[in-house]
Order: sequence, then C-alpha cells, then structure tokens
Amino acid sequence: MFACVLSAVILGMDVRLIQVEADVSSGLPSFTMVGFPSAQVKEAQDRVRTAFRNNEIALPPKRITVNLAPADIRKEGAGFDMPVAAAVLAATGIIRPELLKGALLAGELSLNGEVHGISGILPVVIKAREEKCRFCMVPAENLREARLVPDMKIIGVKNLGDMIRYLKEPDSYKPEPEQNKDPYGEEKADFRDVQGQRSLKRAVEIAVSGFHNLLMIGPPGAGKTMAARRIPGIMPDLSYEESLEITKIYSIAGLLSPADPLIRQRPFRSPHHTSTAVALAGGGRNPRPGEITLAHRGVLFLDEMPEFSRRSLEILRQPLEDKVIRISRINGTYEFPADFILCAAMNPCPCGYYPDMNRCRCTQGQVSGYMNKISQPLLDRLDLCAEAEPVDFKELNGKMEGETSAEIRKRVEQVHQLQSRRYKNERIRFNGELTGNQLAKYCGMEPEGRRFLEKAFEHMTFSARAYHRILRVARTIADMEFSEAIRREHIGEALSYRSYEKKYWG
Repeated sequence: MFACVLSAVILGMDVRLIQVEADVSSGLPSFTMVGFPSAQVKEAQDRVRTAFRNNEIALPPKRITVNLAPADIRKEGAGFDMPVAAAVLAATGIIRPELLKGALLAGELSLNGEVHGISGILPVVIKAREEKCRFCMVPAENLREARLVPDMKIIGVKNLGDMIRYLKEPDSYKPEPEQNKDPYGEEKADFRDVQGQRSLKRAVEIAVSGFHNLLMIGPPGAGKTMAARRIPGIMPDLSYEESLEITKIYSIAGLLSPADPLIRQRPFRSPHHTSTAVALAGGGRNPRPGEITLAHRGVLFLDEMPEFSRRSLEILRQPLEDKVIRISRINGTYEFPADFILCAAMNPCPCGYYPDMNRCRCTQGQVSGYMNKISQPLLDRLDLCAEAEPVDFKELNGKMEGETSAEIRKRVEQVHQLQSRRYKNERIRFNGELTGNQLAKYCGMEPEGRRFLEKAFEHMTFSARAYHRILRVARTIADMEFSEAIRREHIGEALSYRSYEKKYWG
C-alpha cells in the first residue's frame, strides 16, 4: 500500500515542501530510505521502528520503502521523524491514507515515542499556510511558536499516541489556553545612566534617527560599550510584521525561547572578537544565519573592533551596502537579510590613551599598526565617527540625570515618521539607505552649504562614498531640526564626524 504526507526542509531562509512517501510491499523484511537523506535523516528509520515497538505497534514483516521527494534536495535534521512515522502507519493500514491529505507534519521522535521540539517551525508553518494545508502537526514544545501564524490550524502533540489520535480525529484536539506575556516585564538599560558624553549621545541619536553606522573611539572606561548597549532602547518599537520576520530568523537558528518565542525587542548582537568569519556571516553545508543576520532590524556591536581578524571585518563590507548577505554553495546561492546598524567601538592605540602622551606608552609605529587593522573601504562605510572623552570626577559624582531613553526615542520616532512620508514611493525607509540618484533628489542644499561642502571636499580629500555618506548624515541632522533644506551648520556637523577619522588615520 502507498501513502504520502507533507513535511518541509529549510534552505537558508527559504522553505521547500517535501513529499514523504511510504510503500509497503511483499519481499524480505526491510526498511529503506531514499531521496537524498543525510545521515541524520537516515537514522529516522531506527528511531521510528523502535518507537513503534515500545508503543506496541507491530509493523508487518514486509519491505518498507520511504522516499523523500524531490530527490535533488538534500534533507537534513531530525524533523522528518514524525512524517516518516505517519506515512509508514498509513502505508501499513494502521491509519487511513486519506487522513494525511493536506496535513503537514514535522517533529523528532524519541525511542519511547515522545515527540521533541525542533528548530525552524515558524517558517515551516508560514509555508504551510501559503500552500493552504488543512493543518500542521508539530511538537508540543513548538506549539507557542507555531501559533504565531494566524489563520492556520495547529495541533501540538507530546507523543506517538497523540499523533495517531489527532490524525484520525483532528477536530478532537483542544489546545491549552495561551498565556499572555508582558512585553515590558524586563527592565531595560536606560541612557540616563550614561554620565557626561554629550557629543557621543548626540552621535548615537543621529545614527539611530537615520539608520547610520557608527564608530566610537576613546580610552578604556569612557562609556562606549555602555552607550552602545542602550541603543536598542531608543529605537522605535518593532511592528508585528518586523517581530515575525526576526522571530523567523531566530527560529531557523534555534535561538527561540519555548515559553515566549515572539521577539519583541530590537536585536542587540555583540560577538566576541575571536569570532570567525563564518560565525559572523553564517554558513555550513546547509547555511544557517550568522551574527550579521541575527542583528537584522537591530544593532550589531563590535567591541574592540581592531581585535577582530581582518577577514572577519572585510566580510561586513558587502552586507553594509546591500542589506543582504549572499552565501554561495555548490547546491545554490542563499540570501540572508542583513539590515542592521553597525556600531563599533575601539581604543585609539593598543594601550588606549593616545594622544595623551602623559599616559600613552605606545610608539608611533604601534599606533599606526593598530589603527591600520581597519581598512579605508570599511571606514568609508561608517557614516559617523564619534569620540568618547574621559569622564571627569564631577560628572561621575553629579546628581544631575541625563535624558531618558524614552525621551530620546520620542524624537527618533518623529524623524522616522518624517522619513517614512518622504520615501513612501521609494524602496527605502531611512536616510542611511539613499542612493546616488536619490541624494540629488532629496538632499537639496542651500547655496552657502553647497559652497562649504565643496571647499571641505577639496581640502579633506574624501572618497566619493564618503561624500555621499556626509550628505546622508547632513540630511538626517536637518530632519532632526525639521528643516527641508540642508544648511551650512548641518553640513558642518556632518563633517565633524569625519574629522575624527582624519585625526586618527590622517
């Protein structure tokens, strides 16, 4: 007898439906799996047979063949255990094959018949809804995650008995009531805790307002990391669509919490400087998201930037421009989203105190070698370069509190709304994404500001890319003052964030 049920495989960020076919015929007793399965998937036959035996389900002594179609796609992971078990049960006549029509199953079986959770359930359920499946059957551990998809019937099962029972009578399934989570239950780091550093706070607000990349330079203990960790708190709240998009990425990476899987806060990823290029970009035989993709719609923070390997840093150049990262493998090219703010922090020299010659003990060669670990093409992709100055005693012990993150976020949201209206007919949302043609259209300068920028370009020898980024930052500064035209003072402030680059690298 022949039976078939749907499952799915994840390829990068895409999901492909897989037909799990089972056939039971006369012949020597055997259990064979075909259709380009990996070693993990081939092990499913042993898990399924043992789970059947431990649940007193007797398979006939016949030849059992399971095919995973299409056969040109490599199948990986333990999520095929449940669909293989269901297809074999239908092919042996234990359940009726028509019960599997329009059903999509995914989950891992243990040897005693319990069903364990797997990663990537959310994109699988989204694909099932697109293909108009009748229902999805998933592990009970993944039930909260699967229920994030509206208008899709989800059945959560804990063991093999539940799977058989609900396949026979899907309408008998009664889900447990969902408990609402408080999205504001966790205390967030606030900008009012950052003492002093007015110029650094200003640079951070500009970066978030226009979605610009930021480099912070200063001595140890000046507050660079402290300010960076508070950036998500001044970014606008995620929309439900953005939350679902980020949750999908984290689902594929296997980083979701079973208790509360929906990502409600902007991601903040801070990889260690020993992270490899593959850890940042993502990869593997079947590529999985790396730190660049996990920071999508949020912040990627590189602390001690020069300590990262040159190869790891240069990987950032393409995603910073294209907002996606492409990974090529022999089986195809995979695209992962990478729309994030890059925030980097570094010391001005190995000891951290240059150019304070009273405290710095580095030679000029050591300083140059340290700074030159960051290439000029990568520097050109950092819109703002801000200096974090040492905090004095009065600021540390003063009782005056700075602005809260909520106050800053309110101003940022106003600037984002302004940009949203301006670019409603474009494929961009922020000033940091403006292309060359769009710069001419949306970055109108007053005559005095144009002359000032022309003189600066002649004397400071900027690259064309750096010139465009100065205009984007100036556009954001003008938007923060609700000025339609870019004035001389806006150009001047934007140039000041490139002068630090010339100070340390020039």
